[in-house]
Amino acid sequence: MNRAALFDVDGTLADTNHLHVTCWWEALRQAGHTVPMHRVHRALGLPGDDLIAQLLGDDRDKSEDDTLSTAHDTLYGTYFDRLPSFDRAADLLRELDRSGWRVVLVTSANSRELEALKRAIDADDALTATASSDDVTEGKPAPDPVHHALDLAGAAASRAVFVGDSVWDMKAAVRAGVTGVGLLCGGVPRADLAEAGARAVYGDPADLLEHLGSSPLAR
Repeated sequence: MNRAALFDVDGTLADTNHLHVTCWWEALRQAGHTVPMHRVHRALGLPGDDLIAQLLGDDRDKSEDDTLSTAHDTLYGTYFDRLPSFDRAADLLRELDRSGWRVVLVTSANSRELEALKRAIDADDALTATASSDDVTEGKPAPDPVHHALDLAGAAASRAVFVGDSVWDMKAAVRAGVTGVGLLCGGVPRADLAEAGARAVYGDPADLLEHLGSSPLAR
């Protein structure tokens, strides 16, 4: 049976969370909303509409959601040519590929953002497939993105591990019946990741790679 190593991207393989915080904060500010950056950070990992709902509430004027998302995308797009990946992120993906895992990226980013992130990580040769927010109706923490990734990998949930940096990643993993592994490099505390369902927590991709043999991704 195939084994699937599923990876979130922003904040997990690429050091982009704080860029997203800044871009969402500025998009909201331009529309007249004052939202503390720490609240924006905690909402990262949700699809755009859900993130806006988390920050502005369900009773907001939903007619401006598209404008807010477009403003964020435009601001974030200015960084596309210099998005930073985390140290040894590509090495981690390649090692898993060599070990027989089918590596799939699972992200709330749209396809345009995902292409920029893939260029930053530079490990396309290790990827079996990618799944973006454009591929599912409902994003994390719903299990839909994880189920879609499992289909792409041809793997059962019991033979998969999902690595992410947000509570939404861990909740999606739990709801899909997949083992969740948390990384601290996205800025979410260890206790929050564990409470959301992370089976194990590591510092960053380099730390996970160093301890791969004793992790849920061991051979």
